[in-house]
Amino acid sequence: MNYTELEVWKYSRGLVKIVYLLTKSFPKEEIYGLTNQIRRCVVSVPSNIAEGIGRQSNKETIHFLYIAKGSLQEVETQLYLSFDLEYISEEELKSTLEKLISSKKLLNGFINYYKKM
Repeated sequence: MNYTELEVWKYSRGLVKIVYLLTKSFPKEEIYGLTNQIRRCVVSVPSNIAEGIGRQSNKETIHFLYIAKGSLQEVETQLYLSFDLEYISEEELKSTLEKLISSKKLLNGFINYYKKM
């Protein structure tokens, strides 16, 4: 299976772009704080999906898919923190959370698919 053809991987790549564009406007003093943290977490989602697909067993694959799921949870928390700190608007929060929730649903479906294999 080629991970680059997976919808769940493609969608998570799109989420990376959204978060990077969103965090461009964060205060400069956050470059090594929240900006860096949220970017690292969002990048780990497609990265762990790809790594999981490259593993030898379904058990290993599922493990990395769960790591990706955990990273989505982290990004969600960091989006709320960004809103609390007034780095993003309520509209930006809602819009990004919609994409994140869709990404979670795709990933959950993919995990369930792998569990049945």
